[in-house]
Amino acid sequence: MGVLTARRLAGFLLTAALALGASAPGALAHPNMSVTFEAPRDLLDPATRDGALQELDTLGVRSLRVVLYWYDVAPEHDSATRPAIDETDPANYDWDRYDPLIAAANARGWPVLMTVSGPVPRWATRSGRDTLTRPSPARFQQFMTAVARHYAGRVATWSIWNEPNLPRFLRPQFAGGGRPASPQLYRKLYDAGRRGLIAAGHGADPTLFGELAPRGTGSVVAPLTFLRRMLCLDDRYRKRGRGCGQLDTTGMAHHAYTTRQGPWFVPSGPNDVTIGVLPRLTRALDRAARAGALPRNLPIWLTEFGIQSSPDDIQGVSLARQPEYQAISERMARSNPRVASFSQYLLRDDPPTGPDEYGGFESGLRFAEGRAKPSLDGWRLPLAVRREGGRVSIWGRVRPATAPATAELQVADGSGAFRTLRAVTTDGRGSFTVRGAYRGGRRWRLRWTAPDGTVRTGAPIRAYARG
Repeated sequence: MGVLTARRLAGFLLTAALALGASAPGALAHPNMSVTFEAPRDLLDPATRDGALQELDTLGVRSLRVVLYWYDVAPEHDSATRPAIDETDPANYDWDRYDPLIAAANARGWPVLMTVSGPVPRWATRSGRDTLTRPSPARFQQFMTAVARHYAGRVATWSIWNEPNLPRFLRPQFAGGGRPASPQLYRKLYDAGRRGLIAAGHGADPTLFGELAPRGTGSVVAPLTFLRRMLCLDDRYRKRGRGCGQLDTTGMAHHAYTTRQGPWFVPSGPNDVTIGVLPRLTRALDRAARAGALPRNLPIWLTEFGIQSSPDDIQGVSLARQPEYQAISERMARSNPRVASFSQYLLRDDPPTGPDEYGGFESGLRFAEGRAKPSLDGWRLPLAVRREGGRVSIWGRVRPATAPATAELQVADGSGAFRTLRAVTTDGRGSFTVRGAYRGGRRWRLRWTAPDGTVRTGAPIRAYARG
């Protein structure tokens, strides 16, 4: 595959500017990092879509991520026999599950990041026995051509495959002797996906690779191991053989989820990448670029992220900590100049699988049945107060603002009521950073009056001393 062209880089910068409401391309990350939102349960369901979109608008959402599963739209997807169709023709697929959402986003002017992923139709795998094992790169190339033709001009950024280092999306993860197998399977799929875009006339469209889960296990390939293997690099980031040229890509997508220990959690596995050790990924990308495997200074897109909370008492944090950790994580992402995009995964929690059984994600801003968590207000008006000795550095955002806005920075000491400490003015993208004095036991929040007179109050948060 060819290297990143000037035309594709310009297209990427334009996409980023559109997502930010900017008038011209600028820095890819801090202070201009974009934010996307993903809420498949609410946005793909016709019964809840309109209400969810209206709420996302009040939250300041201006960009969506949509994962399109090949299996969902393919004809005869449960058959091992490939249908006699032109696989590059969009008319041979059923797009009804996704089209209304894409149309609604386009109508609002929200850029769409579309991740095209497995599971796949059975007939698109080598054995035809399941929907995950060894998908055919040739079949995927044809499908990607159809996707690009169907959504031409309606998708701003493409990403290829969701979490290919997890067995629930791609198999096998490992081959004999524990050798990682999924990275090279994915490389062939990614290259095929790029060829499909090119065949559809969309080779200049921004295209991301990766979308990796953050931590490896006995059944999951760790992200940095996956990165090296798919790029044909050894553990010291040196080329292995001649099987891989430089990857034709605009950026790397990653899912930097942390644990209930918070944003500062440091995984013991040196090849794992959570939000607290994001520089590991930056260094890895730079080493891969020096080896000629990637373009230099490749941006990082954190396309899926969230903080899980109660009622999941195993994976989740308290309801009070969720908005704190959300804002701190966003601030950490903004501090890395390579991060082009941050994200929020879920508006509502996944429904429980039984009484007190939570097998999905509880990273929503609302409980599964719809009640608001404190994080709903916290996500609209995020605030992170970092203690620095006897002072604090305060970062916040009025997310719905599309122009400089004035908000009230409020504090409460002990059990006292909140009072306004000072007014703060945001920049053109709704963010501000100020400094102040530290006081033990103090709580902080933002209060903002929207142009229509609606008063919004953020979640109360505490100062933190790490990161």
